[in-house]
Amino acid sequence: MGFNPCVNIRKEWDIVGARQLGREHAKELGFGTVDQARIATAISELARNIYLYAGTGKVCFEIINQLDKKGLKIIAVDKGPGIRDISQVMQDGYSTSGGLGAGLPGVKRLMDHFEIRSDSGEGTEIEAIKWVR
Repeated sequence: MGFNPCVNIRKEWDIVGARQLGREHAKELGFGTVDQARIATAISELARNIYLYAGTGKVCFEIINQLDKKGLKIIAVDKGPGIRDISQVMQDGYSTSGGLGAGLPGVKRLMDHFEIRSDSGEGTEIEAIKWVR
């Protein structure tokens, strides 16, 4: 399978496509089924946020191969309204959509590395990495 690094998020169905592609990459990298599920859940959350709050964006994948470890980097990028208060959205249970509230704190817990950059009116970029154990 060729490495397709990005999935454009424009409609709800694209969330499923991003999730499936991420799971395939995770499986190829040697992640166990539990970590594959964690990665797929994180991707769903990131893609859903793009769809709900920005309208369009993309979820990109990068395979990290370092000497001592390998992992999967997920980058979610949009040009939406941005996140006004990052500390607020990072609180457990915070939800503006009435969703389960797992949200970004859930993504942070599921992954090994989590970084968020957002500018009001400019959009948001989130980077999350899971390392193969």
